[in-house]
Amino acid sequence: MESDSPTEVMIPGGSALGSFLYPKPAERHASAIIRWWEARRLPYNLILGGTGAVSLSVVALVAALPPGGGLVGFPLLPIAVYAVLANVCYGLGPAVELLLEKIWGRRLLPAGPLLFRAGLTFAVGLTLLPIILVTIGYVMRIIGIIV
Repeated sequence: MESDSPTEVMIPGGSALGSFLYPKPAERHASAIIRWWEARRLPYNLILGGTGAVSLSVVALVAALPPGGGLVGFPLLPIAVYAVLANVCYGLGPAVELLLEKIWGRRLLPAGPLLFRAGLTFAVGLTLLPIILVTIGYVMRIIGIIV
């Protein structure tokens, strides 16, 4: 019987991070697939929350730098909407895996771990995107391209 734990170490000497990113797939039926994904939802949210905190901190720091620097406030509504949408998108993971299972059945290897890694990577990148945008804006401000 497999464990739904997102930190189950599969390889002797393997790391918790490696086991988290390369977990054993769920059994091939709907309830197991949904349980597999839900066992990873809290770690996913914690990772995105931490990434968001880093992103907001760096954005605030860059925005406060001279020239023209000042404190920046963060509207809570867009942050909350982003968190809700991230979870809606997370919910597409098991839906896609169930659809793939229905269409191709055993002819396709379990897609859950790959979908999870791809979705997590995309979500973390999207959460860090404001750092890149604010940094580009700061550099443009420094060289006088924008006011």
